[in-house]
Amino acid sequence: MYGKTKLTKRQIKEDKFTVFMLSAKNQFLDYWQYLVIGLVVVILAIVGAVYYFNSLQSQEKEAATRFARAFMDYRGGNNQVAIMGLSQIVEEYGDNDVAEQATFLLGNINYEIRNYSEAIRYYEQYLSKYHDNKLNRSAALAGIAASLENQGQYREAAEKFVAAYNEYIDGPLIGDYQISAMRNYLEVGEIERARVHLEVIKEKFDGTELVNRAIRMFSEKSHT
Repeated sequence: MYGKTKLTKRQIKEDKFTVFMLSAKNQFLDYWQYLVIGLVVVILAIVGAVYYFNSLQSQEKEAATRFARAFMDYRGGNNQVAIMGLSQIVEEYGDNDVAEQATFLLGNINYEIRNYSEAIRYYEQYLSKYHDNKLNRSAALAGIAASLENQGQYREAAEKFVAAYNEYIDGPLIGDYQISAMRNYLEVGEIERARVHLEVIKEKFDGTELVNRAIRMFSEKSHT
């Protein structure tokens, strides 16, 4: 009993708390490397995501600038320069909206300069890759049809004009697609198929000049 000091309950609690803090400190010293590494990983992930987002925005801006330059070349009559610039956009930025427009424009430019095989290639590339813009998809099918017609492939052209019509049946060019399909069927002597399209034109465009034009065309070509 002698030489020993009796500890109070408060002192015992304080000693336990001190032991707990020392233990926690030792555990932190043992594992601080892992905690720091984990924090660094999280920070790097956040920084990487921000960098990727900013890089994506920068790429889109660069692609848009290059598209504008190529479009100005096209409008200025420098078709080959425009084709080169647009082709690079398609190759380098193939997953964004600018590349979509570049692909479609490449089809149009090649059609205008009568490079029909390349026009068809780019129109088909557009159709296989992009599915949201019904107007452009319809126009791409019509571009293929017109390219085929200009090469004398009238039946195939007629079918593509029909496909262009069906792609966007409420589109602004459905009358042109119908009369074009009729014209190509008449070229190969498929009168009844041509008549079907004439009747559609009469029904949908009653009282317009398009109907008069379609009737004249059918009358002239169906009796030749």
